[in-house]
Amino acid sequence: MYDFLCPKCGGDIRVGDNIIFTVKNHRKQTGLLLLSPQIGNYISIKHPSFEIQTGEYLEHYCPLCNAPLVSEIHPNLAHVILRDEDGKRNDVYFSQIAGEQSTFETDGESVHIAGADAGRYTYFKIGDKFRKYF
Repeated sequence: MYDFLCPKCGGDIRVGDNIIFTVKNHRKQTGLLLLSPQIGNYISIKHPSFEIQTGEYLEHYCPLCNAPLVSEIHPNLAHVILRDEDGKRNDVYFSQIAGEQSTFETDGESVHIAGADAGRYTYFKIGDKFRKYF
């Protein structure tokens, strides 16, 4: 089983079959968002009273230390660490835009790309740090 970690505090943010985030919508409402740990599975769970609109930017935060998880690669992408059974760590970047399916997993040498919208973050639309993978 893979674990997911906050890149800031190193805390485990996976519980059972979900990765847990605190998110803030454009109305500055805060809620919990549970995402699948399976790369390319875009099913999410939230409380019905927490409103999210498709296309809305959601600020993702660590639920343990409250650090913002925005990546250095692109402001629309969040960053977490995936740790496998052997302790190997990969960087995972995913879209913070509600309904946008874009996920990138990298070991520093190669990138696994998932999601129908991943093309929005191509070589010419991302920062220099990530360009070496394309």
